[in-house]
Amino acid sequence: MKNICLYFQLHQPVKLRRYRFFDIGNDHYYYDDYANESNINKLAHTCYLPTNRILLDLIKRYKGKFSVAFSISGTLLDQLKIYAPEVIDSFKALADTKQVEFLAETSAHSLISLRYPDEFKRQIAEQVKTIEETFGQVPTVFRNTELIYSDWIGENVAQMGFKGMLAEGAKQVLGWKSPNYLYCNSIEPRLKVLLRNYHMSDDIALRFGNQSWASWPLTADKFKGWLDGISDEEEVVNLFMNYETFGVNQSKESGIFEFLKALPEAVLNDKQYAFTTPSKAISKLQPISAIQEPTPTCWVDEERDVTAWLGNEMQNEAFDKLYTLTEYIQKCNDAAILKDWQYLQASDHFYYMGTKFFANGSNRAYNNPYQTPYEAFINFMNILADFAQRVKNSVACDESAEVAKLKETVKKQQAELEKLEKQLVKAGVEPKKPAAKKTTKATAEKKPATKKTTATKKK
Repeated sequence: MKNICLYFQLHQPVKLRRYRFFDIGNDHYYYDDYANESNINKLAHTCYLPTNRILLDLIKRYKGKFSVAFSISGTLLDQLKIYAPEVIDSFKALADTKQVEFLAETSAHSLISLRYPDEFKRQIAEQVKTIEETFGQVPTVFRNTELIYSDWIGENVAQMGFKGMLAEGAKQVLGWKSPNYLYCNSIEPRLKVLLRNYHMSDDIALRFGNQSWASWPLTADKFKGWLDGISDEEEVVNLFMNYETFGVNQSKESGIFEFLKALPEAVLNDKQYAFTTPSKAISKLQPISAIQEPTPTCWVDEERDVTAWLGNEMQNEAFDKLYTLTEYIQKCNDAAILKDWQYLQASDHFYYMGTKFFANGSNRAYNNPYQTPYEAFINFMNILADFAQRVKNSVACDESAEVAKLKETVKKQQAELEKLEKQLVKAGVEPKKPAAKKTTKATAEKKPATKKTTATKKK
C-alpha cells in the first residue's frame, strides 16, 4: 500500500518597523503593528480559515481515511491570539477530529539549530509545551525551521526523545535513491526520517497556477496518475508545503481549493492508497537505510543549503552578533526582553538580507518589507544595538539586585547573632569566643634560624 503524507508549515514573522539610528537607546519598541495586523487578517481570510473549513469537511466526509499534519511556529501563534483568535479555534476543531497531527519545531522559527544545541533544545521544549496547551497534543515528530536537517541536528532531536523528523529529499544527498521510503538518522538510528518528495510537492506549491507550465492545468485525476507511476515498492509519498499555497501563493482563482477538495476522492477511490500522518508512517514502516547528511540541507532553492540565510557577510554578521547575547539571555528574567529575543530570531530577518535572489527579484517580494538587502541589514542592526544594550543592562541590574539581596541577608544574620549574644549575657552565660591559636613546643622549634652576617662567617 502507498501512503500519502500531507504536511503543511505555518509561520509568519513579526514584522519590524523602520528603526533609525537615533532611536537606539530611546525607543525600545521594534514592531510594525499595523503591518502585522493587516498581514495576519489577510492570511486568515484568504488562506487559514477557508482551507481549514475544507479540511474539516474532508475529514468528516471520509471518516478516518483522510488526515493531515501541521507545524505552527510560536511566533505565528502569538500573532493569531492577538489578531485572529478564530483561526486558532478552527485549528482546535481540526485537532478534535483526532485525524490531525501537530509537529514540534523551534518556537522562534529560528536558525539556532546550526550553532547552539542547548538553546535549540530549549526552544523546542517551549514549543512542545505551547502545542500541548493549545491543541492538547504532545508532538512526537519534529520539523526544523525551513526543513533544515543534518546528521548532527538529527542527533540532538533524537536526544530529546522524538521518534521522527522531516527533511528534504535533496538530490545531492539521495543520489539515485528515492525519497519515497522511510529512512533513519545515521548517528541515532532510532530517529526515523521522512523525506519530502520535492518534485511532486512543488507541482502543487509552486507550479500549480503557472499557465506556461507544460502540465497546466493540474487536476486531481492527473496528479493521481503521477502517483500511479511510482513503483509499488515505494511506500510513502511525502507532500510537504507551506500552508500559504492555498489562497496566497496560489490564488483562489487558480482553482487550488477545488484541487484540494477533489484530491482525497481521486486517491481514496483506489484501495492501494491511504492517507497517513508522520507519526503513523513512522510507526508502521521500517527504515530501509540511514540517510547521511553531514552538512545542513533545507527545502529552499536549487542548492538546498543554508546560504539563503547565511550566504553573505551581512547575514553572518547579524547572526553572530545576535547570538553573542545567548549567555546574557540565559541570565535574563525580563519577560519583554525574552519575547523580543524570540521575535528577533525568526529566520525571515536573515532571508531579507540575502543577495543571491535579489538580482532576479525573487526574494519573497510578496512578503519582504524592504527595498534592498542592505536596508534590511541596517534596520535589523539598529534594533539589535538597542536590544543588546537592554539585555546587558537588565542582567547587570539583576546581578546587582542579587548582590544587594545577599548583603542584606548577611546583615540580618549578623544582627540576629548579636541579639542572641546579648540574650546569653543577660542570662549569665558568657558567649564562647574562638580560642586563640596555641604555640606548641614543636612549632617554636620550627622557627627559622637567624641568618648569620658576613662578618660572623669571617670569624
